[in-house]
Amino acid sequence: MLKKHFLWMLYGIFVIIAMSTHTSENLFVSQGDYPYGKPILWLVLVGFFAYSLYCHVKENFFKTMSITSKYYWTKQIGIDLYLGVAVSGAVIYLNEGSLLILCLWLLPLVIFANLATLLYFAMNYDSLIAHFI
Repeated sequence: MLKKHFLWMLYGIFVIIAMSTHTSENLFVSQGDYPYGKPILWLVLVGFFAYSLYCHVKENFFKTMSITSKYYWTKQIGIDLYLGVAVSGAVIYLNEGSLLILCLWLLPLVIFANLATLLYFAMNYDSLIAHFI
């Protein structure tokens, strides 16, 4: 049981640590411009997390990948995903201005990809908007 759910437990620990150490802005309510974006990001994260759990219950990720990895589109989707992860890492660095913070987010970004990206964007929505819009 532990082996089957290990990555989800790791994600839960990551979320708890990230949210409990985040002090730069309100977690769930935007105080800046475009205030409706923050709750929308949280809803997207929750929806994507729920669908990911649903997929986890229905199919084994590693078994599925071993079957589909021979297809070019599977490889292309993987490359596309991790190009997006690299861009997300760049955005985190530009927003934080710290290699240390980027390094703390890199492992979750590599393992959880968009689940980590959405969490960072939802938690730091106001500062991202202030920096980039």
